[in-house]
Amino acid sequence: MLAALLIFLGTYLVLAIGRLPGFRVDRTGAAIIGATLMVAFNVLTLQEATAAINWDTILLLFGMRIVVANLRLSGFFALVTDWVVEHEHRPLVLLASIVVVSGVFSAFFVNDTMCLALTPLVLDITTQLRRKPVPYLLAIAMASNIGSVATITGNPQNMLIGSFSGIQYRDFAAVLAPVGLFGLVAVTAIIALIYRREFLTTHVKVDVPAPPVRVHRMLAWKSVLAASAMIALFFAGWPVPKVALATGALLLVTRRVKPQRAYAEIDWSLLVLFIGLFIVVAGAEKTPFIGRQCSPSHLAFTWSIQR
Repeated sequence: MLAALLIFLGTYLVLAIGRLPGFRVDRTGAAIIGATLMVAFNVLTLQEATAAINWDTILLLFGMRIVVANLRLSGFFALVTDWVVEHEHRPLVLLASIVVVSGVFSAFFVNDTMCLALTPLVLDITTQLRRKPVPYLLAIAMASNIGSVATITGNPQNMLIGSFSGIQYRDFAAVLAPVGLFGLVAVTAIIALIYRREFLTTHVKVDVPAPPVRVHRMLAWKSVLAASAMIALFFAGWPVPKVALATGALLLVTRRVKPQRAYAEIDWSLLVLFIGLFIVVAGAEKTPFIGRQCSPSHLAFTWSIQR
């Protein structure tokens, strides 16, 4: 019991500060080491460690990453952001458009994806206009986090909660989508007020030649149709992990794009992090100090704060 408690606390310490002081051990490494020590010190058997992993969450994350990878590789996200730049010519309208794009797509396709897709474009725009990029980058980061609240597939924490709670996708969205929408409006207003010189007192027109966007049309159509069908099935009440995994598998059937490019887009360290934490928490639950009070849903909440 003492070993389990020390392993749990040590793992969470690294999660909280981001790395093991003096060593090159990150959060994922800490989860791997913690899970291994739980087995090595006989806190859990190998069978118990395997059984502790919630495979619904892992498969959902895996399937969604493949779907998102295909959307990115096809150029779909770049095409959407290019359209925004081409049609929105005032700083405040551009800010609102960035918030909407980042927030809405983050709700369905995992929040970090939109940060990766939008950041280079926004930096390019602000550089050409010789304007401060900070408020626009804040809009991306904050809108992606806020928008991801709306659905089970918005972020890994929601996926974990959805898997353990059994809440239907549409029920989850019905309660939290209005919260996310309110948050997007609020963050737009807050950024505009804080940077009022940029958005409220300037009449500069945002008119930047749209950079050429490479779009793989066949892959884009295939990815958009598959993703749209996937979201429709989510709302129809089909099992979310099964639908996400099946959609990802379908998108891997292609004659034009090497599968290695899709694999490279998958955040494998995140999957391993979750697997390790499932095992660490299962070992901690065997101690009277923690017990069932540290359920996986508590883990998701705590980890979301630490991130």
